[in-house]
Amino acid sequence: MSENNLTHFDAAGNAVMVDVSAKPVTAREATAHGIITMNAEAFAAVQSGTVKKGDVLGVARIAGIMATKRTSELIPLCHPLPLTKVGIEFRLLPERQAVEALCTVKTSGVTGVEMEALTGVSTALLTIYDMCKAVDKGMELGEIHLVEKTGGKSGHYIRAEGGYV
Repeated sequence: MSENNLTHFDAAGNAVMVDVSAKPVTAREATAHGIITMNAEAFAAVQSGTVKKGDVLGVARIAGIMATKRTSELIPLCHPLPLTKVGIEFRLLPERQAVEALCTVKTSGVTGVEMEALTGVSTALLTIYDMCKAVDKGMELGEIHLVEKTGGKSGHYIRAEGGYV
């Protein structure tokens, strides 16, 4: 799509929700990635499960899943979607004192789920921050990006390979 043909604006330059009624229903999936780095004390508490607020990764997983389902309420002009799968995975990265998060979202519909995956991973990381902030207020969220998406007319995108395949 050219820069002169932005789909979220009408001919007068007003913001609009894109009309997707003529698009075919296809299977769509997206995975987003993010990292939260923290001090040694916070990382040890997450790793050992001793954070006073409870099961950090369990709560963060539920928060991320809940956020994906509310993406259209948070992101202007985003279509509400009937999600068929949401998964949040975490991996502890001791060498970085960090938690890596991946959010994978699926639907069969007329528009993609990239925003849902990005919202889910961001909210999961924010939840980790919230649960650990008493130990480390200097945590840093980063590296939030789309890893892969399938379905739709734009095709299959894989970030690791630098673009569309």
